[in-house]
Amino acid sequence: MTTRRRIVVSLTLGAGLGVSALGQDRPKIVGILSPYSSAQYEPAREIFARSMLDLNYVNGKQFSLTERLAEGRNERLPRLAEELVKLKVDLILAWTTNAAAAARDATLSIPIVFFDVSDPVRAGFVESLARPGRNMTGVSNFSGDLNPKRLELLKQIVPGLTRVAALMNPTNPYATGQIERVQRPAEKLGLLALPIYASSPEELEPAFRDMTQQRAGAVLVTPDAYFWTQRQLIGPLALSFRMPSMFAFAEFVDAGGLMSYGVDTREGVSRAATYVVKILKGARPADLPVEQPTNMDLVINRRTAETLSLSIPKGLLLQAEKVVG
Repeated sequence: MTTRRRIVVSLTLGAGLGVSALGQDRPKIVGILSPYSSAQYEPAREIFARSMLDLNYVNGKQFSLTERLAEGRNERLPRLAEELVKLKVDLILAWTTNAAAAARDATLSIPIVFFDVSDPVRAGFVESLARPGRNMTGVSNFSGDLNPKRLELLKQIVPGLTRVAALMNPTNPYATGQIERVQRPAEKLGLLALPIYASSPEELEPAFRDMTQQRAGAVLVTPDAYFWTQRQLIGPLALSFRMPSMFAFAEFVDAGGLMSYGVDTREGVSRAATYVVKILKGARPADLPVEQPTNMDLVINRRTAETLSLSIPKGLLLQAEKVVG
């Protein structure tokens, strides 16, 4: 016989299952935290959505995006990170070291996936690459450790090179260690590295003037999110000062820079999507090792080399993933 009590219990259990199922069907909210403008971020958004789709996660169905963009002003990132935490997003995807630092300071519980971060251990995001141990994991771009190769490539293309300017942003989280990571490999190659600093558009032209006054024969632009936003200014400046230039990202070469050597940022976005899906399915960031890139691309601007009266060695052309111009 069915009693009233059994009906109530049955209805209560049924309601509980319904809420649980509903919760599982709700799109997971992925909060995007980026220092860039909407236009600068748009290509990454498209790559991320396509990568998620390849993993059977459809935007608006299995997940939805809530974006907070700092429009080129890193000082806005902490407030934007706090907004994402208040919105109770399921995960924060942080683009660049500054964004990841802001997310880390805003929450110890919400999972954070970072990408385009040079050294997550030194930045204090993870305990080690193999065992992150916290609520953060993601994709390292390995950028700072590639300076020896970048300097070697500059020396190959610039005859008689002895002095190299190292353009740095003093507000970068890695600023204190950057100069050592340039000067030490430069010394091994018989080069003198000259630190030059800039952190605003107004400081960039004086910085290049300083390079010429110090008789630098080339410039290594250190990996930095702010410099990336100013690549359309930095590339032409290097050309106008007739300064052979080396960068970490290919976008600078498209803007008129001479060469770049580093990882493809598009691949980093795609790889970050795999972490997002794993965590949304229940994996713990602490258990997911930080991924390091395995492929490095050399990109050369032939037109810029010709403008600077530089002959590109055949060996470099053969190494190049892409030759522009």
